[in-house]
Amino acid sequence: MAKREVDIVIISDVHLGTYGCHSKELLKYLKSIKPKMLILNGDIIDIWQFSKSYWPESHMKVVRRILKFVTDGVPVYYLTGNHDEMLRKFADFNLGSFQLLNKIVLNIDGKKAWIFHGDIFDVTMQHSKWLAKLGAVGYDTLILINSLSNWFLTLFGRQKMSFSQKVKAKFKDAVKFINQFEQTAADLAVNKQYAYVICGHIHHPEIREIESTNKQGSVVYLNSGDWVESLSALEYNDKQWTIFKYHPENFNLDNDDDDKSDLEDLDAKMDVKILLERFKQEVE
Repeated sequence: MAKREVDIVIISDVHLGTYGCHSKELLKYLKSIKPKMLILNGDIIDIWQFSKSYWPESHMKVVRRILKFVTDGVPVYYLTGNHDEMLRKFADFNLGSFQLLNKIVLNIDGKKAWIFHGDIFDVTMQHSKWLAKLGAVGYDTLILINSLSNWFLTLFGRQKMSFSQKVKAKFKDAVKFINQFEQTAADLAVNKQYAYVICGHIHHPEIREIESTNKQGSVVYLNSGDWVESLSALEYNDKQWTIFKYHPENFNLDNDDDDKSDLEDLDAKMDVKILLERFKQEVE
């Protein structure tokens, strides 16, 4: 399968290291694209819930695939989120084409884009972090139960469903939180005179123009969604933003493509070793 060339790809909220992470689907997506720039907008590795007893090979393959982009010279920006906030103390670290940052402002075809994870707008995160962490564990448990339910639904030829998305849609407070999150991001971006404000965090993919509360202007708000429920990414190509959503029928590889993917995985392993050696040299 020929790789799609994309100017910019933004993914967030992958939550590697948790049961809810759709690493196999993400890996297929990453193997299908040839980006000129990759932005990882927070919560890629879920350090909050990280456990040595759960780190499947498919999760490691995602890491290797991302590092392969780095060794191929593709600019890769890792922007920290709340679940990987421990990395914030290493902000501004760079190695080759890889940079670890808390936020970034990019000039995209003459328009400024303000990109950050977005957890700074979450009141629970700011004032009751223990409650947010407890909610994260409950969310991961819900996703695990949902996966089991969907296995049975698929077995009986029924359509899959998302428990958490139904909960979000049903409770007005959840919808209100999303709207407030988006409006707050838009208000700040308009005040800073940015054309785009790009976040993650709320697991809700979106592209829409939002007018500021004070009616002083508008901004294009974008959210990359997640790889737990939405299985989505933001793509910028030919001066246009779009939301990519993963559909399994679009990734039916034949045997030749499978063999090629296996070879790419071997190459990625070698690239990781080279990158680690360079990292050791930098540290020393």
